[in-house]
Amino acid sequence: MSGESAASAGQENVSADRGNVSAGQDERAPAGTRWLGTVGLSVVIPAPVPEQTLATLRAHLDAHCGTGPGAWELIVVAGDAAAAAEPRIRLIRVGDGDGDRHDGDSRAAGGKGAALRAGVLASTGDRVLLTDAALSTPLDELARLEEVLDPGTGGDQGTDRHPGTDGHPGTDGAPPAVVLGRSRNRLVRTLGIPGIPGFRADTCAFALFDGDRARAAFGASTLDGPAIDAEVLRWVRRQGWHVAEVELPVHRGHTRTAVASAPRPDRRRALGDLFRLNAGGLAVAAAFIALSLYVFHGLWADLDGAYLADALQDQNQWEWFVGVTTDNITHLRNPLFTLSQGMPDGVNLMANATMLGLNVPMIPVTLLFGETVTFALVLTLGMAASAWTWYWLIRRRFVRSRWAAAAGGALAAFAPPMVSHANGHPNFVVLFMIPLIIDRALRLCEGPREGRGVTRDGVLLGLFATYQIFIGEEPLLIAALGMLVFCLAYLLVDPRRALAAARPLGSGLVVALAVCLPLVAVPLYWQFFGPQSYHSVLHGDNAGNSPRALIEFASRSLFGDPETAGKLSLNTTEQNAFYGWPLLAFGVAVCVWLWRSKAVRALALTGFVALLLSLGPWVPVPRTEIVLPGPWRLMIKLPLFESVIEGRVAMVCAPILAILLALALDRILRLPARELRTLGLLGAAAALIPVLPLPLNVRDRAPVPAFITSGDWKRYVKDGEALVPVPLPDPGQADALHWQVEADFGFRLAGGYFNGPWGPDRIGIYGATPRHLSNLLRDVRYGAQPPEVDASWRGQARQDLEYWKAGAVVLPRQDRDTELRGLITGLLGREPEQVRDVWVWRVGPGEP
Repeated sequence: MSGESAASAGQENVSADRGNVSAGQDERAPAGTRWLGTVGLSVVIPAPVPEQTLATLRAHLDAHCGTGPGAWELIVVAGDAAAAAEPRIRLIRVGDGDGDRHDGDSRAAGGKGAALRAGVLASTGDRVLLTDAALSTPLDELARLEEVLDPGTGGDQGTDRHPGTDGHPGTDGAPPAVVLGRSRNRLVRTLGIPGIPGFRADTCAFALFDGDRARAAFGASTLDGPAIDAEVLRWVRRQGWHVAEVELPVHRGHTRTAVASAPRPDRRRALGDLFRLNAGGLAVAAAFIALSLYVFHGLWADLDGAYLADALQDQNQWEWFVGVTTDNITHLRNPLFTLSQGMPDGVNLMANATMLGLNVPMIPVTLLFGETVTFALVLTLGMAASAWTWYWLIRRRFVRSRWAAAAGGALAAFAPPMVSHANGHPNFVVLFMIPLIIDRALRLCEGPREGRGVTRDGVLLGLFATYQIFIGEEPLLIAALGMLVFCLAYLLVDPRRALAAARPLGSGLVVALAVCLPLVAVPLYWQFFGPQSYHSVLHGDNAGNSPRALIEFASRSLFGDPETAGKLSLNTTEQNAFYGWPLLAFGVAVCVWLWRSKAVRALALTGFVALLLSLGPWVPVPRTEIVLPGPWRLMIKLPLFESVIEGRVAMVCAPILAILLALALDRILRLPARELRTLGLLGAAAALIPVLPLPLNVRDRAPVPAFITSGDWKRYVKDGEALVPVPLPDPGQADALHWQVEADFGFRLAGGYFNGPWGPDRIGIYGATPRHLSNLLRDVRYGAQPPEVDASWRGQARQDLEYWKAGAVVLPRQDRDTELRGLITGLLGREPEQVRDVWVWRVGPGEP
């Protein structure tokens, strides 16, 4: 049911139920004449009220609202009939066991929720004030809430305020549906919902509602316990109605009285109610975790021996990042630099995808269970968490159907390019901060509100961006590019609203930068100007997407063909588009269907621009020899963007298609005709089934030599020296990084797999700067004939080994190891020593 129809249904139920409550449960004293019309203010107290407090209430309400007919009414739930001496005070009982409850169900009575619901549904006020029997917040504060509520502006204004229908919740000055009185102490939390991590602690201990909306919200409630506050406020927010907050001072005397008289909250019942309230969201989260486990189940099935088959050397590299971060932190070393590989220059860890924001908090897990477990956990939980935050954003901003939002969240996190990067790029999989950043930017666009200003949202945006920098800078840069394109597109389709949002957004961004820059100044300085920093990264001329890649299927999609996808991508971890023609066609159809929505138009323009940019600086026309200049040529020399793999810009389309899917499903599920609903759902299924993810392939991991696992290496490599594997580790073969992880980083490595500088211009390359000996050993390993060793080759070999500060050259068993052993023996002039399953040449200082 949509928010608007739910509100209408709720208010219809209120009209019917109000008569039942009044007729069957009103326990007023017979003196006086009851006012039968609406009143200006209804005060609802869900507990018995002492006689002295009743007198105080009557006096204050007379002074504040007047004494005339219809000025006010006081509704006390479970009160004493003898306490009411006038008709303006109405006493309501809940659940006498005679079936005369307002909603006609059989739930047990006695909870705060049941009392509040009965009292609110019995009310007739244009405004409804909820307070407690102890008056923990003095009624003098009512005037402050009334100023915010703007009395007389109730009705159905602002009920449909979602971006999918060209609005945002609460924008354009729509009056709030409820104003919450916030105390600086914790009294309202004590009286209401206990503080539970993961749940909002909103309470209605002192809250002023628009009357009709209050009755609609409480009429739609289902909980009888203390968590009804959270249920009602969540329902209000999901209608797109604004919930305002007013900070109230602490009143010490009232606080002591309230604490003494308030009943102890039933925390167990509150927890149970909150679980019921969040059961749908928890089910969605469980589904996302199950889907993520399905994708990575091959890895989890054998953590010790399985290796992601399409990860190339990225799993080795990322587990090494986990290990070196743990080693640096536990030994109180600089977490931004290491000499563990790339000897003698080392590695600038801030200039690599080290993901300090996750690897540092995961240090206890790494110490207890190892780097592979951390790698698997980060991928599995990171993908599920990303799906959940996209689901949260879509439901909060675009649709009301939980399951439509869940489908959108799943597509955003498990789209073909995301599954491709899941083979070894956690920084492009763990994206749970991006939806939070987008939501905070949208809040800034809405402008300041009561209880929430631009400064607060700007500070949070700055903190969110800071954390994302330590998870993945390139995804943040690509997301920022997508948001910029969306802003420009929205400026085209709705200049008035875009310009109105520009000022608060700009102010908030200034605050965000003021928060973010001091926190990241030192790490970013180290990244761009510290040891082993570089200026850009060489990716080659084919880093953009082929036009065919936009409509084909990825290797690990249900309809995918690995051979076709391989020809159209850099490698199996860089299949950055591959959405498939059915999903793209479905997205186009949704845009045509919902084209009246300005938000949809802006999303469509953003997706189109992202796909164009992802084609790269030069675009080959399929099946021809024609190559056209692409729009990425305008950005290829810009700072930061010069290091971006341009094909990855197409990943912006994953959340765009997800939002369009959610919008379409939300509309389809509300179509009146069953045949139309069936047709629409079949169309969505036809678009999604071809791109359903398959589990990632795994292979057996190359074993670590017993020479390493036994610790025998310690007799050959001294402190400060490097171990030189044959061949040296590089982007094509980096098993030696896993050796180092298994040896707890006891030795350093020559060569390596990382991003570092090359040449006088410090151009970024993958791996260490190659040397003559490293090139020779690699060439022979992969098929080249060994050269005739002469004095020049021996001198070059000694020079390279001295440069690396080598302590030992280690040759494990492998293809062509006979040729390699003969070559190294000739270069060093002596035979190796066989130690367990390797051949070792000691080459440190003092050796011949």
